[in-house]
Amino acid sequence: MKLNYLVLGISLCLLSSGVSAQVGITLTDESIKPGYSGKSYSPYAQRDFSSRPLFGDQHVHTVYSMDAALFGNTLGLDESWRFARGEEVTSSTGIPVKLGRPLDWMAIADHSDQMGFAGDIIKGSPEVMKSEQGKKWATAMSKGGQTSVDAGIDLVYTFARGEMDPYLTETYSPGSTKYNTIWQRMVKAADHYNEPGHFTALIGYEWTSLTDGRNLHRNVIFRDGGDKASQVVPFTMMEPYGSPDPLKLYEWMESYERKTGGSALAIAHNGNLSNGIMFPVGKQFTGRKLDKFYVESRAKWEPLYEVTQIKGDGEAHPFLSSDDEFADFYTWDKGNLDASVNKTNDMLEYEYAREAMKNGLVLEKKFGTNPYKLGLAAGTDAHTSLASIEEENFFGKHPGSEPSAERMSGLFQEGDNIQIMDYEMQAAGLTAVWATENTRESIYDAMQRKEVYATTGTRMAIRFFGGWDFTQDDINSRHLAFVGYEKGVPMGGDLKPVKGKEAPSFMVAALRDPIGANLDRVQIVKGWLDKKGKTHEKVYDVVWSGDRKPDSKGKLPAVGNTVNVKAANWTNTIGAPELLTVWTDPDFDAKESAFYYVRVLEIPTPTWIAYDAFRFGVELSEIPKGAKTVEQERGYTTPIWYTP
Repeated sequence: MKLNYLVLGISLCLLSSGVSAQVGITLTDESIKPGYSGKSYSPYAQRDFSSRPLFGDQHVHTVYSMDAALFGNTLGLDESWRFARGEEVTSSTGIPVKLGRPLDWMAIADHSDQMGFAGDIIKGSPEVMKSEQGKKWATAMSKGGQTSVDAGIDLVYTFARGEMDPYLTETYSPGSTKYNTIWQRMVKAADHYNEPGHFTALIGYEWTSLTDGRNLHRNVIFRDGGDKASQVVPFTMMEPYGSPDPLKLYEWMESYERKTGGSALAIAHNGNLSNGIMFPVGKQFTGRKLDKFYVESRAKWEPLYEVTQIKGDGEAHPFLSSDDEFADFYTWDKGNLDASVNKTNDMLEYEYAREAMKNGLVLEKKFGTNPYKLGLAAGTDAHTSLASIEEENFFGKHPGSEPSAERMSGLFQEGDNIQIMDYEMQAAGLTAVWATENTRESIYDAMQRKEVYATTGTRMAIRFFGGWDFTQDDINSRHLAFVGYEKGVPMGGDLKPVKGKEAPSFMVAALRDPIGANLDRVQIVKGWLDKKGKTHEKVYDVVWSGDRKPDSKGKLPAVGNTVNVKAANWTNTIGAPELLTVWTDPDFDAKESAFYYVRVLEIPTPTWIAYDAFRFGVELSEIPKGAKTVEQERGYTTPIWYTP
C-alpha cells in the first residue's frame, strides 16, 4: 500500500507538469553560470504551467428551470453554488448532503424558456394568479399528491403545444421585467460565488431545442463576468422570442460577442435522445441541405460535446462499433427525449460521438471544414441543484430520484412503447480541463482549444500528446508534459504531416483517482477515412495492468473483479495506480485523414444501486432485474487529429 502511495505521488508530478511549448529543458554549461540568460537548470522555471486537471460540471439545473421545479426541486442558486464549493446543504427531500470533494468549477445552466415560471406557479405568485390558466395550475399544485402531478404534466404539454396564455408567455419570456430580473439574479449569483484561483463560477444557460421530442439541447457558456453577460438575456427555443434552429442560436452568440466584446461557446448534449438529428450529414432537422455555412458555423461555435451524463453515455454504440467490447455502456437507445417515438437503428449513426467524428472527416473532405471536430466534455444534467455524481453519494436526476430504498425500482420515463427505469440512470459525469489557472478566462480558453477530457465521475488524471518523435525515454523522464508540449501537440491538437516520418507516435499517461479505483487499461481509439471515402475505426489496447497477454485474436483478458456487491466495496488488489506508454500507429497511412483519442478504464467498482442496497438494507434478490451493481468507470480524452 505504501508503494502505491509513493507511485501516486511521483505520478502526480508527472501528470501535473503541463507547460506551454516555448521553453526547452536542455542544459548547457552556460545554464549553471551566475547571471546566465536562457534556459534554466530548474525544469519548472519560466513555464506557463497547466498544473493539474480542474474538475467541474457545466450542466446543473435549479428551481429556475421549469422541469426541475415541477419535479419538486425547491433549491435555488445559493444552495447550488454553495454545494459545488463543498458546503453542506439540505436537499429538496430534506436530506443533508455534501460533496466528498468540492468541484473546482461549475456552471448553472437553467433552461432559458420560461425561466422561473414553474417556481412561481408552485408559490402562487401574483404574476401567475392574474391568469386563469396560471391560477388553475397553482391551485391544483397547492393540493399536492396526484392532483399536483397531473397539473404539472398538463402545464408541460400545454407549453410544448404552444397553448400557453399569451400573458404568461410574455411575462416569463426574454424582454419582460420578470424574466430579465431572474437572469440578472443568475448573473449576480455567479459573480458572487466566483473566486479566482479557488473556485470558478461560469455564467451560462441551456437552450432547449425540442421539436417532436427530439433533443437538440445546447448549454451556452460565457467566458465573461456579469458586466458583459448582464447586457443580454438568453436565447430561447420558443418563437417569437427564439428559435429551435441551432443556426439561430449561433446568430445570437455572434450578436452577443459583437455587442459586448465578450466570448461564448455552446456544448450540445444527449445526441442519444435526438432520434437521428444531433449530427446530421445530409440534411439538417429543418430539412435544409447541409452546406458550407452550416459546417463552418457549427465548427466555430461548438468546440465541445457532452459525451456522458445521467441520461446515458454517448461515446459509442454496439450496433455501430460491434468489435468494441466496451461500447455498450449505459446505452439509452429506446427513443427520443420525451419517450414518444421509438428508436430505429438507422438513427444511431447520427447520435454518437465516435460516429460523428468519423462522419466529420467525410464532411471535411467535402466542405473543407470538419463540424464534428469534437472536444469531449461531461456533466450531470442534475435537476436537483446538486452536482452530486459520486456513486456512493448520488442524488439522481430530480428530487423524485433522490436516495431512498425504493428509487432503484422507480419509473424514470414512459411512452407508448418505451419505459426507462430509474436504475438506468448513470452517476456521471465530470469535465476535466487542463487550464493554467482556476479562472473563468483560463478554463474557458482550455475549453475553446479543446484541451479537456470527460469522465463518468471519477477524477482520474489523463495526459495525451501526439507527435513524430516520442520515445520511451520521454515517458521515463517523468516530465511527460514538458516534452509533450515541446515535441508534439496535446489533446485537441492537430498533427501536421512531416516529411520523412513514417507514422505518428502518441504519449499517454493515466493516473487513478487518488481515492478511487486502480486502472484496468488504456486504449487508443482511431477513426479514419480511406482513399475511397469510407470511414473505419479500430480500438487498440496500448497499455494495461498486470501480466495479461492478448489472445491469438488480439483480445486482452478481463482484469478481474474484486467487488463485493453485498458490502458495496472493492479492493485495489488488481489493476495499476498508473499506466503510461508511447504508442506508434502500426496501421498508419499518411494519405488518410484520421483522429485518435484515449479511453481509460478503471477496474470494476460498485454502482450507486449497490450502495443503495447496502445502506437501505435491500436484499440482492430484490434488486430489479437488469439493474447494474458493478461497472467499469472510464475517461475519454478529446482526440488529436491528423490531416494529410
